[in-house]
Amino acid sequence: MDTARLSHSDSTVAAAAAWPDLSAAESTLAEQSRHFAIVARAITYLRATAPQQPTLEQVAAAVHLSPFHLQRLFSDWAGVSPKRFLQYLTKEHAKRALAQSGDVLTVAAEVGLSSCSRLHDLMVSCEALTPGEIKAGGAGQTIVHGFGPSPFGPALVGWTGRGICHLAFCSGDEAVLLAELVGLWPRATLQRDDAQAAELLAKVFPATAPAAPLHLLLRGTNFQIKVWEALLRCPPGQVLSYGELARRAGMPRAPRAVGSALAANTIGFLIPCHRVIRDSGEVSHYRWGSERKLAMLGWEAAQACGGEAG
Repeated sequence: MDTARLSHSDSTVAAAAAWPDLSAAESTLAEQSRHFAIVARAITYLRATAPQQPTLEQVAAAVHLSPFHLQRLFSDWAGVSPKRFLQYLTKEHAKRALAQSGDVLTVAAEVGLSSCSRLHDLMVSCEALTPGEIKAGGAGQTIVHGFGPSPFGPALVGWTGRGICHLAFCSGDEAVLLAELVGLWPRATLQRDDAQAAELLAKVFPATAPAAPLHLLLRGTNFQIKVWEALLRCPPGQVLSYGELARRAGMPRAPRAVGSALAANTIGFLIPCHRVIRDSGEVSHYRWGSERKLAMLGWEAAQACGGEAG
């Protein structure tokens, strides 16, 4: 049986840990990536103590920082104060966002996907693998991949000449993420290049608007791709429910199947399954951790509001 072939140069082995020789934009991203570990701990603490409405001082103590340093960290990471960021994580905010999302999504649907993309800071175009290509398991294809920093911790990104085909976030052992990539593309040649991965991730999470759209190579069934394309019409800073996404995808009676399509997504953030929450305002399950999902929602809300202080 054919298996994926892995290769990488010695110069890239340690890049995931140290992020050497980064550009200015990549260095900023690396700093955000390091900050995310503290943000995630703060979110975990807040979820456990939400009924007590902890103060900034209590949150800072829980993550072993002074209130001043916690304030500065959030300002650097999200562009807003911890107080404002934490407001974005409440169920009350989520419910208001769900109520407001209908109008925004209606406008986006009326003008079409290409125009809707202009609502996004990040423009995305898509191409789907054919059923035959999926069955071939990547035979004859080279997938370049590597680890690099993101605002939500280290990430594994994979791409071909046709576009980004994989984006996953690391919560522990890198080998687990690599094994998943190999499992999805068992007959492809996998070539590791952490330096190029860092450059690509700087385009996925740009400090300013990108010069050109990113192209995605989707690997899924027709049903899954229909759900993902509907989801791409939901701009950053907005959320929608599973039922609303099912309606947007033209399948109003299939919210459970829509949930399964989201669970099958292996291009994190760019196909924004993190923007789907329950009607109750609960964030629900996320492939790369519910704390990371909350962090993404808060980070995008802060960006959409222009990083206003508060």
